[in-house]
Amino acid sequence: LTLANMLSTLDHMPCLTIALAQGAAMGGGLGLLSCCDMAIAQTDTKFALSEVRLGLIPATISPYVLRAIGVRQARRYFQTGERFSAETACAIGLVHSVCDDLDAALQSTLSTVLQNGPQAMRESKELCRDYAGCCI
Repeated sequence: LTLANMLSTLDHMPCLTIALAQGAAMGGGLGLLSCCDMAIAQTDTKFALSEVRLGLIPATISPYVLRAIGVRQARRYFQTGERFSAETACAIGLVHSVCDDLDAALQSTLSTVLQNGPQAMRESKELCRDYAGCCI
């Protein structure tokens, strides 16, 4: 319940949230990454939805992971528990970019977003939530 509340709180934050992935992002860590508005991974980061290897299902993180990577990819990775690369994570929509230098990537992203209107960013995030799943 604590994990579910934390993920929901992160997902509903009105401000921009950015996740940096380094080393390994597996199970709950991958769920945490899925809750953020932006995700950047270091080139050698490994990912997995490894719950099935423990005889569990990724129930708590599934709404966020499904939204991030879609049902088709989730069906594969929820059932296999296989590890995948940062490049694959980017290709399936889990992360937005892959880089060698996380600090430089973060600074570049912050330089860009700090030029924006904070209220417009909050309202844009709310707009995405309001229309998620709609066909236009």
